[in-house]
Amino acid sequence: MRILVLILLPWLAIFLQSTIFSFYSIKGTTPDLLLVFVTFFALFNTAKKGSGYAFFCGLLEDLYMGRFIGLNALSKGLTAYIVGRVQGNVFKENIFVGVLGVLVATALNSLFLFLISIMVFDVFHIDTGMLHHILYQAIYNTIVAIPLYIWYYNSSNSGVLRTPGRV
Repeated sequence: MRILVLILLPWLAIFLQSTIFSFYSIKGTTPDLLLVFVTFFALFNTAKKGSGYAFFCGLLEDLYMGRFIGLNALSKGLTAYIVGRVQGNVFKENIFVGVLGVLVATALNSLFLFLISIMVFDVFHIDTGMLHHILYQAIYNTIVAIPLYIWYYNSSNSGVLRTPGRV
């Protein structure tokens, strides 16, 4: 059941991002639910598992968007790897760990998207609109992360996302 939920979760996140949350955008910015779930997965698993799952989720997102295949896969994979590296040193029972993790992950993911874009594209310009988009997405992701972290934490400890063999 855990595997099925982990496979369906990215599809649901992409669906919600592109439908329901597009109506509730903040200055044209929607939350990156996929990044939120990838961050939570990396917080509760190892860096290797987190980056693999994030790469898979990012690839689904790239295939859905239809442009620049691999861009989100690389950026989300790198972000989840870094989050997964610090997961053993944090107190996951505290909701602020998940919320702060999403805030940091949003900044890291944006940085990686920027760096990859600079390396791949010949001309890449930064304007204030991009910076505003990153700021609004960080705020939106952080707000959305609060109820989602409570669900993810409870589900990973005693629900469908619990790792088999873990008490």
